[in-house]
Amino acid sequence: MHTPPRTITADLAIIGTGLAGTAAAVFASNRKIACAIAGNTGALAYTTGYFDLLGFFDGRFVGDPWEALAKLQQTTPQHPLAGISSGDVRRAFTEFIAFIGDNGITYSQPGSDNLRALTPAGTLKPTLCLPATMSKGVEAISRKAVCTIFGFHGLKGFSANQIAANLQNGWPKIQARQIQFPSHLQGELYAEVAARSLEVPANRKLLARILESEAGQSEYIGLPAILGIHRPDNILEDLEQLTGRRIFEIPTMPPSVPGIRLREMFEQQFPQRGIAMVPQQRIERLDFTGEKIALQLKDNHGPITISAKTALLATGRFLSGGLKARFDSISEPLAGLPVHQPSSREQWYQDEYLDSRGHEIHQAGIDCDASFRPLGKDGTVFDPRLFSAGIILAHQDWIRQRCGAGVAIATAYRAVQAVEDFLAE
Repeated sequence: MHTPPRTITADLAIIGTGLAGTAAAVFASNRKIACAIAGNTGALAYTTGYFDLLGFFDGRFVGDPWEALAKLQQTTPQHPLAGISSGDVRRAFTEFIAFIGDNGITYSQPGSDNLRALTPAGTLKPTLCLPATMSKGVEAISRKAVCTIFGFHGLKGFSANQIAANLQNGWPKIQARQIQFPSHLQGELYAEVAARSLEVPANRKLLARILESEAGQSEYIGLPAILGIHRPDNILEDLEQLTGRRIFEIPTMPPSVPGIRLREMFEQQFPQRGIAMVPQQRIERLDFTGEKIALQLKDNHGPITISAKTALLATGRFLSGGLKARFDSISEPLAGLPVHQPSSREQWYQDEYLDSRGHEIHQAGIDCDASFRPLGKDGTVFDPRLFSAGIILAHQDWIRQRCGAGVAIATAYRAVQAVEDFLAE
């Protein structure tokens, strides 16, 4: 049976369903901009759930990200965050976090200092905001409290023993225990499966009994991030009441439950907010020749055209397909935008993997004007209707600088502001 082509009309088409794309959809919806969002699955499932702003700068870890942001604006004016005021950055984080919290995943508010949060390796990562399910971990670290980190037999990508061993010198009251997850007898245990299991109250009671019997005198209990997919705050509260302990999550290696929570929440909430969503589908072609921008894609039911007055490119870098590396060059495959990159492949990497200067390939991306409109080959705006946001932007090393979420959220905020101004003309 032939399915006729479908057309979605919008004021703004967002290309990319990662953190930048979903943040842009939130900001657009809040401003009553009719939008559609489409693209690959995105990298949300690979996030720890932490929202960092700027955690590493000038060769050192950052305690005050706002002070570091001010220095970044002076020393690296091409960085995507450099052209955004600290007030706008704070407003972007606050607005985005409010939406997430209203839909069942509470986050801490952006404060004056970075928080020191645990990684799956038992190291500490500076971050601006983190899920409420992880906040007591920061508290436990600060207090050096009596704490037990629990791991589960069969769960890969998380080692309670490694975490405790790496923190033992500065935190002598931390210990590790390896236990059996309720009803899981043998084989590999998957974090997502465990998380969905704990949405059943009876399973939480079984786990609480095991934790209580093994925690000894511990005031705090650390668990891998498995406290449900939906409404994790409620599951955390229930486990704390059942055990009488303060409990916190620690991210696992990706794909991670905190990222899956965000992805599923957006997929559920966006259609209810009037946001047209075509997830897990790749945009095949962009057409700028008409009065509106046309995005061509297809799903299992056939071809789809998104016809929009404006578009926002938030396709990420190499992992998400926003940039493509060939043997001798890097390209942007969807719109054919020029990519800022080293002049030769020999300059992509330093000789030493851990070189303190970083690697030039990690600064690759597209150049934009002050309104986050991509520039063409001649250095002028490629198309006044096209905007961009997130880590596809050049002149930032988001992994090394611990600024991935900051770049995604803040540039999405400013790009949507620019879209709003364009549509008002």
